[in-house]
Amino acid sequence: MNIDTAYFHDVCINILYGSVVVLTFVVVERLVYYGLLALRTRKLGAVVHGSGPVPATAFRSRDLLTRSLATYVGALRSPGATREALEDLSATLFIRVSGKVEARLWVLDTIVTAAPLLGLLGTILGIMDTFNALSSGGISDPAAVSRGIAAALIATAVGIGTALYALLGLNLLHRVEGHLNDEFKRLILGSHSLPESEVRIALNAARPDRVGEGGVAPRTAMQET
Repeated sequence: MNIDTAYFHDVCINILYGSVVVLTFVVVERLVYYGLLALRTRKLGAVVHGSGPVPATAFRSRDLLTRSLATYVGALRSPGATREALEDLSATLFIRVSGKVEARLWVLDTIVTAAPLLGLLGTILGIMDTFNALSSGGISDPAAVSRGIAAALIATAVGIGTALYALLGLNLLHRVEGHLNDEFKRLILGSHSLPESEVRIALNAARPDRVGEGGVAPRTAMQET
Protein backbone atom coordinates (compact mmCIF):
# COMPACT_ATOMS: atom_id res chain seq x y z
CA MET A 1 0.00 0.00 0.00
CA ASN A 2 1.42 3.32 -1.10
CA ILE A 3 1.06 6.18 1.39
CA ASP A 4 1.67 9.77 0.41
CA THR A 5 4.00 10.43 3.33
CA ALA A 6 4.89 13.93 2.13
CA TYR A 7 1.22 14.92 2.14
CA PHE A 8 0.59 13.60 5.65
CA HIS A 9 3.81 15.23 6.85
CA ASP A 10 2.47 18.57 5.67
CA VAL A 11 -0.90 17.81 7.29
CA CYS A 12 0.77 17.24 10.65
CA ILE A 13 2.62 20.56 10.47
CA ASN A 14 -0.52 22.43 9.39
CA ILE A 15 -2.45 20.91 12.32
CA LEU A 16 0.27 22.12 14.67
CA TYR A 17 0.10 25.62 13.22
CA GLY A 18 -3.66 25.53 13.67
CA SER A 19 -3.19 24.40 17.26
CA VAL A 20 -1.06 27.47 17.93
CA VAL A 21 -3.88 29.68 16.67
CA VAL A 22 -6.47 27.86 18.78
CA LEU A 23 -4.46 27.91 21.99
CA THR A 24 -3.64 31.61 21.49
CA PHE A 25 -7.35 32.35 21.17
CA VAL A 26 -8.15 30.31 24.30
CA VAL A 27 -5.42 31.97 26.36
CA VAL A 28 -6.44 35.49 25.33
CA GLU A 29 -10.17 34.79 25.80
CA ARG A 30 -9.64 33.25 29.25
CA LEU A 31 -7.36 36.08 30.38
CA VAL A 32 -9.93 38.68 29.36
CA TYR A 33 -12.70 36.73 31.10
CA TYR A 34 -10.59 36.27 34.23
CA GLY A 35 -9.78 39.96 34.25
CA LEU A 36 -13.47 40.88 34.21
CA LEU A 37 -14.20 38.37 36.98
CA ALA A 38 -11.30 39.74 39.03
CA LEU A 39 -12.72 43.27 38.79
CA ARG A 40 -16.13 42.03 39.87
CA THR A 41 -14.58 40.01 42.70
CA ARG A 42 -12.85 43.13 43.97
CA LYS A 43 -16.13 45.05 44.00
CA LEU A 44 -17.96 42.23 45.76
CA GLY A 45 -15.10 41.91 48.22
CA ALA A 46 -15.45 45.58 49.10
CA VAL A 47 -19.14 44.96 49.84
CA VAL A 48 -18.66 41.74 51.80
CA HIS A 49 -15.49 42.59 53.72
CA GLY A 50 -15.94 46.36 53.91
CA SER A 51 -17.24 48.27 56.91
CA GLY A 52 -19.66 50.47 54.99
CA PRO A 53 -23.33 49.85 54.19
CA VAL A 54 -24.35 47.34 51.54
CA PRO A 55 -25.26 49.27 48.35
CA ALA A 56 -28.75 48.66 47.00
CA THR A 57 -27.17 47.80 43.62
CA ALA A 58 -24.69 45.28 45.07
CA PHE A 59 -26.39 42.25 43.47
CA ARG A 60 -27.84 43.78 40.30
CA SER A 61 -25.01 42.66 38.03
CA ARG A 62 -25.72 39.56 35.93
CA ASP A 63 -22.21 38.11 35.97
CA LEU A 64 -21.58 34.61 37.30
CA LEU A 65 -20.03 35.57 40.64
CA THR A 66 -22.69 38.12 41.54
CA ARG A 67 -25.59 35.81 40.68
CA SER A 68 -24.04 32.94 42.63
CA LEU A 69 -23.29 35.09 45.68
CA ALA A 70 -26.78 36.61 45.58
CA THR A 71 -28.28 33.14 45.45
CA TYR A 72 -26.32 32.09 48.53
CA VAL A 73 -27.01 35.30 50.47
CA GLY A 74 -30.70 35.03 49.70
CA ALA A 75 -30.72 31.44 50.88
CA LEU A 76 -28.78 32.39 53.98
CA ARG A 77 -31.49 34.88 54.94
CA SER A 78 -34.34 32.48 54.15
CA PRO A 79 -36.51 31.30 57.09
CA GLY A 80 -35.67 27.78 58.19
CA ALA A 81 -32.30 27.66 56.46
CA THR A 82 -30.28 24.77 57.88
CA ARG A 83 -26.54 24.40 57.98
CA GLU A 84 -26.64 21.23 55.89
CA ALA A 85 -28.73 22.89 53.21
CA LEU A 86 -26.42 25.90 53.11
CA GLU A 87 -23.36 23.66 52.81
CA ASP A 88 -24.98 21.78 49.94
CA LEU A 89 -25.89 25.03 48.23
CA SER A 90 -22.40 26.50 48.67
CA ALA A 91 -20.87 23.32 47.22
CA THR A 92 -23.27 23.47 44.27
CA LEU A 93 -22.47 27.11 43.62
CA PHE A 94 -18.73 26.47 43.87
CA ILE A 95 -18.97 23.65 41.33
CA ARG A 96 -20.95 25.94 39.03
CA VAL A 97 -18.44 28.79 39.32
CA SER A 98 -15.45 26.47 39.04
CA GLY A 99 -16.91 24.82 35.94
CA LYS A 100 -17.40 28.17 34.21
CA VAL A 101 -13.96 29.44 35.21
CA GLU A 102 -12.20 26.25 34.05
CA ALA A 103 -14.07 26.12 30.74
CA ARG A 104 -11.93 25.45 27.66
CA LEU A 105 -8.77 24.75 29.66
CA TRP A 106 -9.05 21.15 28.47
CA VAL A 107 -8.12 22.42 25.00
CA LEU A 108 -4.70 23.52 26.25
CA ASP A 109 -4.25 20.31 28.20
CA THR A 110 -4.97 18.31 25.05
CA ILE A 111 -2.53 20.34 22.97
CA VAL A 112 0.20 19.90 25.61
CA THR A 113 -0.16 16.13 25.28
CA ALA A 114 -0.86 15.78 21.57
CA ALA A 115 1.49 18.36 20.02
CA PRO A 116 4.80 16.51 20.65
CA LEU A 117 3.28 13.23 19.44
CA LEU A 118 1.92 14.89 16.33
CA GLY A 119 5.30 16.51 15.69
CA LEU A 120 7.03 13.15 16.07
CA LEU A 121 4.57 11.57 13.66
CA GLY A 122 5.25 14.32 11.13
CA THR A 123 9.00 13.75 11.46
CA ILE A 124 8.61 10.00 10.93
CA LEU A 125 6.53 10.58 7.83
CA GLY A 126 9.04 13.13 6.52
CA ILE A 127 11.97 10.73 7.01
CA MET A 128 9.98 7.94 5.35
CA ASP A 129 9.40 10.21 2.36
CA THR A 130 13.11 11.00 2.16
CA PHE A 131 14.10 7.33 2.31
CA ASN A 132 11.46 6.42 -0.28
CA ALA A 133 12.91 9.00 -2.65
CA LEU A 134 16.42 7.73 -1.93
CA SER A 135 15.51 4.09 -2.52
CA SER A 136 13.78 4.89 -5.80
CA GLY A 137 16.91 6.57 -7.13
CA GLY A 138 15.39 10.01 -7.07
CA ILE A 139 18.12 11.44 -4.81
CA SER A 140 21.81 10.82 -5.40
CA ASP A 141 23.22 13.80 -3.51
CA PRO A 142 23.88 13.08 0.21
CA ALA A 143 23.35 16.76 0.96
CA ALA A 144 19.84 16.49 -0.44
CA VAL A 145 19.18 13.58 1.93
CA SER A 146 20.38 15.70 4.85
CA ARG A 147 18.14 18.54 3.80
CA GLY A 148 15.18 16.17 3.59
CA ILE A 149 15.81 14.83 7.09
CA ALA A 150 16.30 18.34 8.43
CA ALA A 151 12.98 19.36 6.90
CA ALA A 152 11.34 16.35 8.48
CA LEU A 153 12.68 17.32 11.91
CA ILE A 154 10.90 20.66 11.65
CA ALA A 155 7.69 18.89 12.63
CA THR A 156 9.23 17.73 15.90
CA ALA A 157 10.52 21.21 16.66
CA VAL A 158 7.14 22.78 15.95
CA GLY A 159 5.39 20.12 18.05
CA ILE A 160 7.65 20.67 21.07
CA GLY A 161 7.41 24.44 20.74
CA THR A 162 3.63 24.27 20.54
CA ALA A 163 3.48 22.06 23.63
CA LEU A 164 5.72 24.42 25.61
CA TYR A 165 3.60 27.39 24.59
CA ALA A 166 0.42 25.58 25.64
CA LEU A 167 2.00 24.44 28.93
CA LEU A 168 3.01 27.98 29.89
CA GLY A 169 -0.46 29.27 29.06
CA LEU A 170 -2.12 26.42 30.95
CA ASN A 171 -0.04 26.99 34.09
CA LEU A 172 -0.79 30.71 34.00
CA LEU A 173 -4.51 30.17 33.58
CA HIS A 174 -4.59 27.50 36.31
CA ARG A 175 -2.94 29.93 38.70
CA VAL A 176 -5.45 32.70 37.98
CA GLU A 177 -8.36 30.23 38.01
CA GLY A 178 -7.34 28.94 41.43
CA HIS A 179 -7.15 32.49 42.78
CA LEU A 180 -10.65 33.29 41.51
CA ASN A 181 -12.07 30.13 43.08
CA ASP A 182 -10.44 31.00 46.40
CA GLU A 183 -11.85 34.52 46.24
CA PHE A 184 -15.34 33.13 45.66
CA LYS A 185 -14.95 30.94 48.75
CA ARG A 186 -13.98 34.01 50.77
CA LEU A 187 -17.04 35.86 49.49
CA ILE A 188 -19.29 32.99 50.54
CA LEU A 189 -17.75 32.85 54.02
CA GLY A 190 -17.76 36.62 54.44
CA SER A 191 -21.41 36.96 53.44
CA HIS A 192 -22.48 35.58 56.84
CA SER A 193 -21.55 38.86 58.50
CA LEU A 194 -23.55 41.15 56.20
CA PRO A 195 -26.32 43.19 57.91
CA GLU A 196 -29.62 41.46 57.26
CA SER A 197 -31.70 44.60 56.67
CA GLU A 198 -29.28 46.02 54.10
CA VAL A 199 -28.94 42.66 52.37
CA ARG A 200 -32.70 42.33 51.96
CA ILE A 201 -32.86 45.76 50.37
CA ALA A 202 -30.09 44.79 47.91
CA LEU A 203 -31.74 41.46 47.10
CA ASN A 204 -35.13 43.08 46.55
CA ALA A 205 -33.52 45.63 44.25
CA ALA A 206 -31.86 42.83 42.25
CA ARG A 207 -34.91 40.52 42.09
CA PRO A 208 -36.37 42.06 38.89
CA ASP A 209 -33.11 41.06 37.18
CA ARG A 210 -33.63 37.43 38.27
CA VAL A 211 -30.28 37.05 39.94
CA GLY A 212 -30.75 33.33 40.55
CA GLU A 213 -29.29 30.90 38.04
CA GLY A 214 -31.76 30.10 35.33
CA GLY A 215 -34.13 32.89 36.39
CA VAL A 216 -34.64 31.56 39.95
CA ALA A 217 -34.78 34.06 42.79
CA PRO A 218 -32.39 33.46 45.71
CA ARG A 219 -35.04 32.25 48.14
CA THR A 220 -36.49 29.83 45.60
CA ALA A 221 -33.01 28.44 44.97
CA MET A 222 -32.71 27.68 48.65
CA GLN A 223 -36.06 25.96 48.72
CA GLU A 224 -35.04 23.76 45.78
CA THR A 225 -31.83 22.83 47.57
